[in-house]
Amino acid sequence: MPSPSLRQLAQQLGLSHTTVSEALRGSARVRPATRAKVLKVARDMGYKRNPLAGALMSEMRRSRAGTFRGVLAVVDLDGPAGRPEGAVRYHDELAKGAAKRADELGFKTDSFAVGKAGLSLERLDKILQSRGISGIFLLPVRETPDLTRLDWTHFSGIYSDYVIERPGLHAVCPDHFRAMLTAMERLLNLGYKRPGLMLNAAHDARLLHRWEAAYHAFQTHHAGMTRLPPLIMNSPSEADFSRWFWTVKCDVVMSHLPAALDWMIAAGARVPETHGFCSLNIMNNTKPCSGLDLQPRLLGARGMELLIGQVLRNECGAPEMPMTTTVPAAWLDGPTLKK
Repeated sequence: MPSPSLRQLAQQLGLSHTTVSEALRGSARVRPATRAKVLKVARDMGYKRNPLAGALMSEMRRSRAGTFRGVLAVVDLDGPAGRPEGAVRYHDELAKGAAKRADELGFKTDSFAVGKAGLSLERLDKILQSRGISGIFLLPVRETPDLTRLDWTHFSGIYSDYVIERPGLHAVCPDHFRAMLTAMERLLNLGYKRPGLMLNAAHDARLLHRWEAAYHAFQTHHAGMTRLPPLIMNSPSEADFSRWFWTVKCDVVMSHLPAALDWMIAAGARVPETHGFCSLNIMNNTKPCSGLDLQPRLLGARGMELLIGQVLRNECGAPEMPMTTTVPAAWLDGPTLKK
């Protein structure tokens, strides 16, 4: 059943639209008895305040021209301190893509940092509510996020990574499985027969092992490649890498870790003459290389579209069925693979 409008509430109560509106906002100009009556009828009729409409009216009252751009929050739960250089660039691109798309759709974004050097979740909750910000775009975090200290009855949210369960929100993320298949097919066409995969175990687990699963699946269903055991460790070292590299005798290394290229060269590989290197996220690498562009700007834009849709529909809180939207990666040729 749709939420009744303010005018329907006013008609039911026999009061003016302005009186009902001020009573719902807690204005001191409305007598306590009248305010209590309005709140009771609103609750009985299932009225739900639309924060976007409230912010719109507030802004129109403040603006002579009556123009308005809703405000949405871009929230960094980890904060930039200690973040690897590649991750900093990736987060920046996500935020820029989200802000640009929001602006195109008539909104502006404000950034908030949470964590040791930023706000507490309780403080963030108060700031967002006081400013009428009802949409939250969440940047990826290193650990499993817990946002249950935010009052989600007031907010819509989108998470820009695979899984968020506390609360379970809609998410938007790269299509890592499809991206690995794209990379493997490219390597096969270039003549590589022994692809080796190196991953950080925690990163692989956070992505629900999609890199690893696609790596094995491609080799199962495509002739011409030798199946090699991947190197997946919590803290891969140069010694671990060198031992694995020469044991499996791979002719190309695939990894999202930028150190892999340096370790290959230190182990005696001449890239691309004797061995190739494929970055699973070229934004992680400071040196030019071949590999996958996970398109964080496009990812941020798509996430913002989904968030604005929720805000306009007044859909707050955790959805009954959280869904994940994936964005394909783009392949970029570079100097670390043979022509």
